[in-house]
Order: sequence, then structure tokens, then C-alpha cells
Amino acid sequence: MKEDFLHIFGGKHMEYLTSAECAEKWNVSQRWVAIYCKEGRIEGAIQKGRMWFIPVGTEKPIDPRKARKLKQNKCN
Repeated sequence: MKEDFLHIFGGKHMEYLTSAECAEKWNVSQRWVAIYCKEGRIEGAIQKGRMWFIPVGTEKPIDPRKARKLKQNKCN
């Protein structure tokens, strides 16, 4: 995996990963990372053109399909 890049967006100085790097780290497709970002489920994600940048250290959001199954199993 490439080294983390240092980006400056909106006057904030933070380290960001690309959606491709997060997809590899979280073992999901780049499309899923884009969906998480577009739905606002990744705090601090920034879109520049067609690319998404995610702050380093961000945890993978819980898949709502799996969360629903876990909730149903707890109720039974």
C-alpha cells in the first residue's frame, strides 16, 4: 500500500487516504467506499472531482444490512 499522503483542504491540515486505499484496508470495493461517503456515513470525507479523500484512522462504517441482521438476532 502506498504511503499516506498529506493534503490541505479547506484550511485544515490533515492526513487523508484515497477511496482506493480505504477499500483495500476495509476489504470492500471502491464503490462501497464511495457509497459510504456519499451517504455521509464517513465523517470528514471530502470529494474533489470524482475522488473521495477519507481522514486517516477512520473506522469502516457498519454495513446496514448486517446491522439489521444482528438486531433481529438479538430480539429473538
